[in-house]
Amino acid sequence: MLKDMKPQFLRFPGGCFVEGGSLRNAFRWHQTVLPWEERPGHFGDVWGYWTDDGLGFFEFFILAEDLNAAPIWVFNNGISHTDEVSTSVIQPFIEDILNGIEFARGPVNSTWGSVRASMGHLEPFPLQYLAIGNEDCDKQYYKGNYVKFYEAIKKSYPDISIISNCDGSNKQLDHEADIYDYHIYTSASKLFSMTHQFDKTQRIGPKAFVSEYAVTGKDAGTGSLFAALAEASFLIGIEKNSDVVEMASYAPLFVNSNDRRWNPDAIVFDSWRSYGTPSYWVQTLFKNSSGASLLPSFIDGGNSPATFEASALRRYDDESGLEYIDIKMVNFAISDALMELRLYGLSEDDMNEAATVRVLASEHIMDENTFSQPQKVTPEFSIVHDMGTIMEINIPAQSFTVIEFQLITPLHQQM
Repeated sequence: MLKDMKPQFLRFPGGCFVEGGSLRNAFRWHQTVLPWEERPGHFGDVWGYWTDDGLGFFEFFILAEDLNAAPIWVFNNGISHTDEVSTSVIQPFIEDILNGIEFARGPVNSTWGSVRASMGHLEPFPLQYLAIGNEDCDKQYYKGNYVKFYEAIKKSYPDISIISNCDGSNKQLDHEADIYDYHIYTSASKLFSMTHQFDKTQRIGPKAFVSEYAVTGKDAGTGSLFAALAEASFLIGIEKNSDVVEMASYAPLFVNSNDRRWNPDAIVFDSWRSYGTPSYWVQTLFKNSSGASLLPSFIDGGNSPATFEASALRRYDDESGLEYIDIKMVNFAISDALMELRLYGLSEDDMNEAATVRVLASEHIMDENTFSQPQKVTPEFSIVHDMGTIMEINIPAQSFTVIEFQLITPLHQQM
């Protein structure tokens, strides 16, 4: 299921898991690269369970490699939920992180690169992103510690992009960073209204990494269609602002149904089954967006912008060699929307007359998937014929629709 999302990156080993409720229980990368039977493990006190760290630092890199995804390491910067290391004595933490980078990127004859090689991976891992801490910007020693880490890492690895915990969407950061982290957990109506969150963000300086977002609380339940529609609209806004938003990832990714500590999550599993929440299916409907080009689009009249959002992308499929235009539409209203869709700059001869349509909807807005009904809220696929540059299409109430047009004449040849 994770592979089917076509992830472009893997952020690991987590968020609060990185910090720990206290530093004594924070994730320590070097304790997870021992032989499995020698790993001490640690108590994940934020979530209240013991982990044997069988899925350790090395395994996260291997997973990213298997997924063909860029690894993003989030490391502890001397700060937990309850205690902090002051900047004056942070150097041992810095040295530990530099050792971790050497484990990932160092040659086989380096101290830690040789450890990686002994575990079966001679070639370095392509580590290009590092996040200094998780949600720590308001902590007493964060900025002081951050600067120390930043300077030390950039001195040895100037090509690595460093991610700050401080939000730069509304004001300029007061410290150097390549990317800034942005987290949002809120209600469905609030997240839908945040579709335009990055419209007025300054177009210069560090870009955003929306590394954790989701609808939570009563609107979400344990994974509702209501939550998924708001998230789809928010993602449309991110697509439209892809010049200032580098990456985005839904969170959390997995939950064991026998030990729920957070709701909702994308993928639910037990000892032998799994299913995706509606939010998971939204992710799959956005999986072709990476590497696509945004096309100008606007909504004129019809449904109020308060209840309808849309975007258009042009993408090239490497496997098939075909080119497509994808149009995404979220109808957040309680009634259907009859839309007249116009494609400018194309003729009827430029496109296949048949289009594929995927619609995520259900009978009730709070419907969820379960082990007994894992496909209750999943995209319905259909092929619509006689499509043209001007057409009428009905967008169901409270739905997310993706229309895929195949171009016969590649768009780059028309321009």
